[in-house]
Amino acid sequence: MTTYIKIFNERISGLSKGVDETVDSWFLMGSPGPVISVVLLYLVFVLKIGPEYMKNRKPMDLKRIMVFYNAFQVCYSIWMCRTSIQESNVVASIFSKKCEINRTRDQNLTLYSGAWFYFFSKIIDLLDTTFFVLRKKNNQVSFLHVYHHTITVLFSWGYLKYAPGEQGVIIGILNSGVHIIMYFYYMVAAMGPQYQKYLWWKKYMTSIQLIQFVLILGYMLLVAAKGCNMPKALTFFFVGNTIIFLYLFGNFYRKTYNKGKSIGANGAVRNGGSNFAQSALRAAGGMGCTPSQFGQTKPYIDLNNNNVKPLKAE
Repeated sequence: MTTYIKIFNERISGLSKGVDETVDSWFLMGSPGPVISVVLLYLVFVLKIGPEYMKNRKPMDLKRIMVFYNAFQVCYSIWMCRTSIQESNVVASIFSKKCEINRTRDQNLTLYSGAWFYFFSKIIDLLDTTFFVLRKKNNQVSFLHVYHHTITVLFSWGYLKYAPGEQGVIIGILNSGVHIIMYFYYMVAAMGPQYQKYLWWKKYMTSIQLIQFVLILGYMLLVAAKGCNMPKALTFFFVGNTIIFLYLFGNFYRKTYNKGKSIGANGAVRNGGSNFAQSALRAAGGMGCTPSQFGQTKPYIDLNNNNVKPLKAE
């Protein structure tokens, strides 16, 4: 028994040591324990405690909070994109025959610091699901949504801890760029029905997500072809999950798009688009808002509940 405990402690100690002692000293980076605890608390709340707490309560009105939250996410993503492009010399790393750019110690720490802020943004993203639960939109807490949020937290932590470098920076830039567009959409949608006319482009959001995954997968294959020195386990894990995301998002897109066309043929779709766009946004982690109808009572599609019902004008 003592031998097994010793082996277990050695394995945990090995996981606690990353590629840089300074990174190991940063918040949540000392060992896998804290980040795993955050993920477990998230899962327990959004799948069990939160729905039970809200079961006999009215949905919370979080409109102002959601506008502020989404605006913050837009600004945070813009800052991460700008900083990463300026500090990482990422373009040179793509076209260079070498996988790494020679840097000083301070330059490496700047790169690692950017990776930490990206990792922390994935923890902030967990609020997406929390808002769904508090607004009693439990149908939006799908497997795809929860899986996507959980995996991105764990992978961004593992990348920074064990294999920081240009490869992850490029993926972070792509993802942050998509988030700028995505959270800007959610911000405008959360501002109220009077702004819905400006959201005609919502149907392209899931396509943007799919393009992102294709680009990431292509880049990871390029990295492998160049023989870059990345941990094989981490590379296989990331490529595998990117393929899973492509399949899940693509499958969801096809099913919901066909459903949207079917509904549209019956004349039930309103507001310049089909409900597939909003459903896909929910799967991607969005804070979708239901457009309101004014002036008369008409049948419409409730984009948060995916059914047709009359809505009385306010």
